[in-house]
Amino acid sequence: MTIYLENIRYIDPDTLAISSTHLAVEEGADGAVTPIDALPPAAERKTEDRVIDCKGRFVTRAFGGGHHHIYSALCRGMPAPPRVPTNFVEVLEYIWWRVDRRLDHDMIEASALAAGLQMARRGVTFCIDHHASPLHVEGSLKTIARAFERCGIGHLMCHESSDRNGPEAAEKSLAEHESYLSSGRAGLIGLHASFTVGDDLFTKSVDLARKYNTGLHIHVAEDIADQRHCEATYNKRVAERLQDLGGLKSPRTILGHCVHCNDRERKIIADSGVWVVSNVESNQNNNVGLTDYNWLDNIMLGTDGMHNDMLRSAKAHHLCCSTTGGVGYDEVYRRFRNVHNYLSQFPGIGDGANNLVILDYDTPTELSGDNFYGHFLFGLEALHVDTVIAQGRVIIENRKSTLVNEEEILGYAREQGLRLWEALKQ
Repeated sequence: MTIYLENIRYIDPDTLAISSTHLAVEEGADGAVTPIDALPPAAERKTEDRVIDCKGRFVTRAFGGGHHHIYSALCRGMPAPPRVPTNFVEVLEYIWWRVDRRLDHDMIEASALAAGLQMARRGVTFCIDHHASPLHVEGSLKTIARAFERCGIGHLMCHESSDRNGPEAAEKSLAEHESYLSSGRAGLIGLHASFTVGDDLFTKSVDLARKYNTGLHIHVAEDIADQRHCEATYNKRVAERLQDLGGLKSPRTILGHCVHCNDRERKIIADSGVWVVSNVESNQNNNVGLTDYNWLDNIMLGTDGMHNDMLRSAKAHHLCCSTTGGVGYDEVYRRFRNVHNYLSQFPGIGDGANNLVILDYDTPTELSGDNFYGHFLFGLEALHVDTVIAQGRVIIENRKSTLVNEEEILGYAREQGLRLWEALKQ
């Protein structure tokens, strides 16, 4: 099937050149996108082909998220924790670890459907997710994958392995990775953070990643507590420990945050070729600090479960990094788009050029390749996303899903959210 986008102003995602043209968009994980001078006559088009008259709207590549926690989708408005946290570890203990221990199949499915729908409506067609459900592990990754696919979202996932819930939960997490990856799906090996992962679990995770030619996905030095624990327990910094245990060998490895890294650690990480994900809104929300990331090329942006809007993440990244060390508009955009460079290591995963957004961007000022960055940071918002094409299929049209019943999904999410909230009271 081919989708013909007629009468568009195409923004090249790499060069930012804007051209008035038409596009032929092929279906599939690596479907081609071809500018054409004119649409083929109706008699020459296939029955299943489709023409969308964009009426001069802007079209560009869709967006991707480098680090998410979709299990947080049901937490908006949840009951207050039993105690007010006074530091980051207490935020985990009193909020997020209480949530993830109560998740079951239906809650996980509802979270993934709700997050997938919200991402799609915001032009995000690919999600790198870091999932945690330590008491409901088996089949959790396939549950999320199926839910994402129902909404049209591409994915690269892992389960959060940790020793904090005991050895049985840790072994089940490793087994879930093994089951998921052995089925032929692409994924990563998830770990929580150095301060909840012992050497044995870490080594087994590295071995599993090597077996399936993939990388780790782990939180690194998000808070200073991670460093203090590592120095007290192992007499080294977190990045040094990761290096010594073989955790930085794969260019597919993702390190979340890296807020509290010293100069030696920064060099270790930068020289290793692994990737770092910035999540500045989450860092501010948890009061763990900020950093500039100017020491690194392999950096991309995420939401850390705060929301599903990558345009919002880019704006926040600009505002925060402007105060921590200065960052140009062009560099913010490069980091925003770097997720595609990371995902290019996984051929056929579904993050190709045929993931597109049609933007109903009613700008009061002229938009050109020369001033695009200003519009990107101070004009474009998720509300301008009108139609979304993922892997050559229309998944959002006129701001509504073409694949799922939105009312049913949101109703299901509210139902499961109430179940989760009730469990949190116990």
